[in-house]
Amino acid sequence: MRSGRSAGSTPARVRVRRVVTSRTGGVSAAPYDSFNLGDHVGDDPAAVDANRRRLAAGIGLPFERLVWMEQIHSRNVTVVDGPVDGPVEATDALVTDVPNLALVVLTADCVPLLLSDDVAGVIAAVHAGRVGARIGIVPRVLDAMVAKGAAVERIGAFFGPAASGRQYEVPAAMRADVEAHLPGSATTTVRGTPGLDLRAGLRRQLAEAGVGGIAEDPRCTIEDRTLFSYRRSGTTGRIAGAVWMEPIDGE
Repeated sequence: MRSGRSAGSTPARVRVRRVVTSRTGGVSAAPYDSFNLGDHVGDDPAAVDANRRRLAAGIGLPFERLVWMEQIHSRNVTVVDGPVDGPVEATDALVTDVPNLALVVLTADCVPLLLSDDVAGVIAAVHAGRVGARIGIVPRVLDAMVAKGAAVERIGAFFGPAASGRQYEVPAAMRADVEAHLPGSATTTVRGTPGLDLRAGLRRQLAEAGVGGIAEDPRCTIEDRTLFSYRRSGTTGRIAGAVWMEPIDGE
């Protein structure tokens, strides 16, 4: 797992944390070996549960304080104000202003996006695959964060590992369609074929919206075998990106 303090303004009452997992350190058997956190990919449910509990222990939160999503490649955004029994249904983004509540996004090539306004104490976790990115899930998340008190210019964004424009090959018509809806995402792969760089398109979208700081884990899930990749392997597991807020002592 990689973790660190959020970039951006000095927190007034909370400290924002972000973590991205890899495929190592868990108990799942091949082809989900070993730290698979997806419960919808055919892995042994007991192994997934054990891995999720390891994640909770690793970030120092009770297991029930992790909030998961039933991701459906939509632009649905859900605001949560406490622990949830089971995954939040039919959503691809979570927003909260509640400390010690970790919002989790699962990916294996799609873009995991973690957002925070550290001053307002508002965070979000977003699953931005090709479909969701194309139809505008990120602007909807920004709107939901602002409605909870965030200011766009204070929001910091972090992109986790995802399929890179070097490797994410698509038909030419699909590239043109996504580029028309998400400018800046069209690219050419290392093979000279049409490709997509969703993180590039989303970076441009965030910057044009006025987001104050944007950082990225540059790893490509297709290239990096320490990560899960659906496009590389087909049947495989899911890594997680998580964001949460810790209360600052005395606040």
